[in-house]
Amino acid sequence: MKVLLIGCGKMGGAMLRQWGCNDSNHFTVADPAVLELPRGVRHVSKATELAVAEFDIMIIAIKPQMIAAVLPDYTFSLKPKGCFVSIAAGCSIDTIAKIVGERAIVRVMPNLPAMVGLGVSGLYANSECTEQLEADVTALIAEIGKCIPLSSEDEIDRLTAISGSGPGYIFEVMRSYVAAAKSIGFDDETARNLVFDTIAGTVETARQSTDTLEELRNSVTSNNGTTQAGLAELMRGGALDALFQKTVQAACKRAAELK
Repeated sequence: MKVLLIGCGKMGGAMLRQWGCNDSNHFTVADPAVLELPRGVRHVSKATELAVAEFDIMIIAIKPQMIAAVLPDYTFSLKPKGCFVSIAAGCSIDTIAKIVGERAIVRVMPNLPAMVGLGVSGLYANSECTEQLEADVTALIAEIGKCIPLSSEDEIDRLTAISGSGPGYIFEVMRSYVAAAKSIGFDDETARNLVFDTIAGTVETARQSTDTLEELRNSVTSNNGTTQAGLAELMRGGALDALFQKTVQAACKRAAELK
């Protein structure tokens, strides 16, 4: 397939780094500010450098507030039976349809781990999108990690609050955990390695185990031991559960407001 990526910022660039490793698709990037691209990826600075009906898929990876001004210049280069794919947070399918008309449109909410092939993306296609087009887009997104089909566009708001914004929460938890390790005497490098490897190993243990998270937690918590002492502070008054619930609820509310 021939794919046009409009915009190559942090998210678009992260996804392209994975796609660039696959020779089955041919990518063109439209972005005036791009400095470096994967080998074999074509670059254009403006729409006038493109041909009519050139692409099978057009990925919209610019900021939502730029779409109305930028997208109209590029619509001519998508094939009549091609598909628009938007990764712009908070920009609804209806908003895009007002610009491009009644065309096949897919919304995808990826996350930053796409840059290492471990992304989690939600995908919702409108009624103009054929099963084949949806399958083609799903296969493309699956190259950057897991792709979760959604039954309604509203689900994207909820998914955004968990996996879309989730790396930000986890990075902050990791930052705080590293700071705590340093507070008891570890240097920065050692603290980072201890925290990163502990989290990575714990996640993989949970993936491979049939036990619940509560059972796994209890399995490393001896009565009156060190883990119990630490958990008593972490879980005091249910504050951690309440904080995470408030976090995702605030993100979900904001995602809905941006539409």
